[in-house]
Amino acid sequence: MNIQKVSFKNKEGQNLSGRLELPVDRHPHNFALFAHCFTCNKNLSAVRNISRALTSAGIGVLRFDFTGLGESEGDFEDTNFSGNVEDLIAAANYLEDNYETPSLLIGHSLGGAAVIFAASELVSVKAVATIGAPSNPKHVQHLLQEDLPEIQQKGVAEVNLGGRNFTIKKQFLEDLEKKSLPEVAKNLRKSLLILHSPQDTTVGIKNAEEIYIAAHHPKSFVSLDGADHLLSRKKDSLYVGKVIAEWASRYLEIPENFKIRSNHEVAASLNGESGFTTQMKVGNHYMMADEPEHVGGNDFGPNPYEFVSAGLAACTAMTIQMYVRRKQWDLKNVEVHINYGKDYARDCEDCEQDSAKIDTFTREIKLEGDLDEKQIARILQIADKCPVHKTLHTETQVITKLV
Repeated sequence: MNIQKVSFKNKEGQNLSGRLELPVDRHPHNFALFAHCFTCNKNLSAVRNISRALTSAGIGVLRFDFTGLGESEGDFEDTNFSGNVEDLIAAANYLEDNYETPSLLIGHSLGGAAVIFAASELVSVKAVATIGAPSNPKHVQHLLQEDLPEIQQKGVAEVNLGGRNFTIKKQFLEDLEKKSLPEVAKNLRKSLLILHSPQDTTVGIKNAEEIYIAAHHPKSFVSLDGADHLLSRKKDSLYVGKVIAEWASRYLEIPENFKIRSNHEVAASLNGESGFTTQMKVGNHYMMADEPEHVGGNDFGPNPYEFVSAGLAACTAMTIQMYVRRKQWDLKNVEVHINYGKDYARDCEDCEQDSAKIDTFTREIKLEGDLDEKQIARILQIADKCPVHKTLHTETQVITKLV
C-alpha cells in the first residue's frame, strides 16, 4: 500500500486531515475524492476497502475527515451540510495544486448528497458515484427525531448517533432545509452511478429511485443486495469499489497501457521520461521492472536482480516438486526464499579488492510433508540441479546486436 498522510485548509483556514492512497505499481491515471457518511470519518473500514479497490484499478484516492470530525480541526457543532460541500471543494483544490484535479467523486450516505452538490461546482469532475445516499439532505432529520423539539426550542441539543454524542445546532437543520438535491441532480449533466441496498434500514431504497428519476442520462443503478447501510461486510465494500472502478473507466480519460511487441521470449522498453520504470514482456505476460525510490526509481516493480532471484526461486520449487511427484513422496508444499548480494569469496587472498566479491544467492528451502532425513537430503541435492541454478553456475555469454 502507498498511503500518504496529507492536510489542507478549509474555507475557514482550519486544517483538514486526509489520507492520499496511490496505486503501488503505477502513476495514477485519475484522482478521486471520497466523502464519508454523516458523523463517520475517513478511516471507516468500508471507506478504506473501497479506496483500495480503486487504487488497484490505477485511481488515486483522497479520503479526508470533514471539519470537526476525526483528525480534522474545527467544532462539529458549528458545521453544516454546506460546510461539507465547501470541504470537498477545498480537497479538490488541494489535489489540483499538488497532483491533478479530481475527475471522480464518491460519497457514502450524506456524503453521497454532498458529492452531487460539489460536482455541480467542479468542472474537472466527469463522474459521480453515490452509496446509500439520501435523495434529500433533510433525510438526516429523521436520525434526530427524538431531539428535534429540543433543537428547535433551545437552538442546540446533544444527540447520540451510533453510540457517540454530537452537539447539533439549529443552524444545521436550517441549512438542510435550503438544499434541494433533486434540483441539483437534474442539472448535474455528469455521469452518475447510484449504489443502494434494498435492505438499507437507515436510508431506504426509495431514495435511490428518487435520485435516479431526477438525474439525466448517463445514469446507472446497482443494487447492493444484502448489504447494510455502513457496508459492514468486507466483501460488500470491496465489491462496491470494484464496481465503481469498472463503471468509471467508461467516462474517465485513461491512457492505453503500452505493450511491447516482440517475437523474442523477453523484451524490455524504457523511454526517457519514466525514470527506471521499465515495461516488460516476459513470454506471454506483461509486467514492470523498476528500481527502489532511494536510487531514483518509482518502485513500481521488482528490480533486475529480484527478477533473477525470482527465476531461481520458481525454478527450484518446480524442480523439487517434479522430482518428488515422480517418487510419490509426501511433500505437501515447498517454499523457496532467496536473498541476493555480493559477498567476498571464501579464502580469497585479497578481500579488499572489489574483484574479490562474487554474486551470492542465499537460498532457504522450507518443506512441508511427511519426509524422512534421507528424502530431505536428496531433495536438497535436487535443488542444486534446477536449470536456472545450473545456468548461474556455468559460463554464459550475451551476444548483442543492433536491431
